[in-house]
Amino acid sequence: MGAESIVRVEGLSHRYSRDWAIRDISFEVDSVGVVGLLGSNGAGKSTTMNIMCGVLNQTQGSVRIGGVDMREDPEGAKALLGFLPQNAPLHLELTVAEYLRYCGAIRNIPGSRLTGALLEVMETCGVAHFAGRLIRNLSGGYRQRVGIAQAIIHKPKVVVLDEPTNGLDPNQIIEVRRLIKRISERSLVIFSSHVLTEVQAICRDVMMIEQGRIVFADSMHAFNNYVVPDSMRVRMDNAPSVQDLLDINGITQVEALNEGSLRLRFQGGIEISKKVVERSVHLGWGLREIVMEKGSLDEVFAQLSRKK
Repeated sequence: MGAESIVRVEGLSHRYSRDWAIRDISFEVDSVGVVGLLGSNGAGKSTTMNIMCGVLNQTQGSVRIGGVDMREDPEGAKALLGFLPQNAPLHLELTVAEYLRYCGAIRNIPGSRLTGALLEVMETCGVAHFAGRLIRNLSGGYRQRVGIAQAIIHKPKVVVLDEPTNGLDPNQIIEVRRLIKRISERSLVIFSSHVLTEVQAICRDVMMIEQGRIVFADSMHAFNNYVVPDSMRVRMDNAPSVQDLLDINGITQVEALNEGSLRLRFQGGIEISKKVVERSVHLGWGLREIVMEKGSLDEVFAQLSRKK
């Protein structure tokens, strides 16, 4: 079964000095798409990805990429991988085309195919018009695109992206998301983030790591059903006072967002939204919109721990 899986990780553990960074990480993925690796900073995401990509030797356990064991045949396994670490390995003194040609040569793409591969990956990543520009003169978003291009120039089975949207502005984040979705049409993309909304936006499946262990592994749909909302965003024409809202049994906090919009934090289940609707109709608050929200990442981990 392992030979048929794109990625198979079993019993992965790693220790720095006396402290364990990850313990008994196991999962298997056998189809293309985007899989999210979600966790707070220091949870063990980067350690897991570095081991998967052969950058770090694990203390225990095994990693197989396309049926190839990373420890027994690292060159064979790495040939099936593309990796973008948190700090993209860019050579700022080279042009985009020079750098990607260099990366293609390292990946043993034959000379007869290298130019074609270069043109294709620059087009895919939207950097063809910057082919002759020095990487040091690119914006953060385009540098990230070049980093992703080096990871996919050899068309790997698995693409591992460690916090690829970190530090980007909202427009750049949207463009990188689109690029990741495009790549996932033919490769398995493993995407790590500490931002819950990023994983929810693009991932088919999600694994959550906390304190070096997997605390949740399932589809994004199952995750959204598993984690209970703990706040709602409302918009009203005639918003009441904060105290009037706090008088609704179950609402614990009211936060003003902008004119007419509020965030209501609550306890006791989503039926509280019915109370808000009923009170709004009865007192003429002019309710225009009500949207249930998931909690912050810390709150999600707390919910998962309680359910465990």
